[in-house]
Amino acid sequence: MNPTRCTWPTDDLYIAYHDKEWGVPLHDDRKLFEFLVLEGMQAGLSWYCVLKKRENFRKAFDRFDPEKVARYNETKIAKLLSNAGIIRNRLKIAAAVQNAKAFLNTQEQFGSFDKYIWQFTDGAPKVNHWKTTKQIPARTKESDAMSKDLQTRGFKFVGSTICYAHMQATGMVNDHIISCFRHAELA
Repeated sequence: MNPTRCTWPTDDLYIAYHDKEWGVPLHDDRKLFEFLVLEGMQAGLSWYCVLKKRENFRKAFDRFDPEKVARYNETKIAKLLSNAGIIRNRLKIAAAVQNAKAFLNTQEQFGSFDKYIWQFTDGAPKVNHWKTTKQIPARTKESDAMSKDLQTRGFKFVGSTICYAHMQATGMVNDHIISCFRHAELA
């Protein structure tokens, strides 16, 4: 018998992501950087579109090594723009490079990006108790504060909605609906 889960995972790729990653508290800086870049790439698109291209992104962006991404030059950006396996948007790719630089500066200032980013939920996941996915907000006061602070640090493509998606993906908030088996497992 299949477990009860949130309503949005509709195929094997989405189900695997939902069951194993979404909402799991993440404290690895490189993975946090990966999600930051991928959430920025999602802007105006669906997460499913990004998820299908995730492995291509990992290869194209040096497994999301922020030190390498921060050194990308116009030649590398042109190569990325010709890569049909990723989202080829000049502004989003340039933002990934800029975000790598800002990420490294933030790491240096706080000792880790993890220490910095988790301050927006006081260092622990915020557990919500939604009955339906329609109740889940697109942004919150925490994501507003995160967005504003990231922007002052030089990050791009980090609006409040993108920040809230990042919080959901990295387990800073538990937005699994209460009937979903993952809600209780992650609470």
